[in-house]
Amino acid sequence: MDPGQGSVAPRQRYRAPERPAATRRGGAPRADRTAPETGWSAGARIGDYGPVRFSILGPVTVHDDARAVPVGGARLRALLVLLLLDPGRTVGTERLIGGIWGDDAPGGAGNALQALVSRLRRLLGDSVPVVADATGYRLVAAPGQVDLWEFEALVERGRAARAAGDPREAVRALETALALWTGPALADVADLDGVRSVLVRLAELRRTAAEDRLAAQLDLGRHAEALPDIEALAAEQPLGERPVRLLMRALAGCGRQADALAAYDALRRRLAEEFGADPATETRDLHLRLLRGELDPAAAPAHQLR
Repeated sequence: MDPGQGSVAPRQRYRAPERPAATRRGGAPRADRTAPETGWSAGARIGDYGPVRFSILGPVTVHDDARAVPVGGARLRALLVLLLLDPGRTVGTERLIGGIWGDDAPGGAGNALQALVSRLRRLLGDSVPVVADATGYRLVAAPGQVDLWEFEALVERGRAARAAGDPREAVRALETALALWTGPALADVADLDGVRSVLVRLAELRRTAAEDRLAAQLDLGRHAEALPDIEALAAEQPLGERPVRLLMRALAGCGRQADALAAYDALRRRLAEEFGADPATETRDLHLRLLRGELDPAAAPAHQLR
């Protein structure tokens, strides 16, 4: 299943168990394996300090408990990313070569890919094996070890909670999901061919999750709290109807009905000038409710106030 389609069962974030810092996997003390508070100690292996997790919602990073392990080289990071987008599944050799080198694939690209895989295996060791088969390579990792998949599971949980009439749980789940982002996704490999199309999808996922969180805040009556973020969102997307609907709700909830009406009129003019079109039915219905003084988040189910 494509990560951006369908529902994903919620998964809890992997957390390292409490254990003495100077203990190796077998339990015997070892002084030179003591973990620092930050960084990565010489001689340590990935997986020594806790379950391994991967971050791609920001710079590409491997985490061993609280320690961040650097992944050196843009092509090595690209290989890791392409495997992480389908954890536990084989990614075809041609797809990997095209994603890493694009039109500049070297002669003997298969051998070059094998060399990159060997580097990745040395980095990950036995903690997260990279397995070869007849068609490509597979990273033996669970979706719960990848922040993208955790993000999508939390977003699904938040949307389900809001649809069930529990906006408080929706806000919690969506805020937890958005907190997984540490910067622009895949920023350190964004120029590679195999990553560009992924970036568009990830940016859209982040934007819609932010809109969902703001909508759930409005469901709770937190109009003044949500208004600054909604105003920024509407300014970034002047032709976006959902941000304007959120803005209309927030302004009306703050007692600024005239400003809410002005936001609708401005959107209507922009759509007419750019596309010769009227706002969508959902936006027009919200405008009508505003005119009737009915724009009360508690007066209708959440799905009518998107």
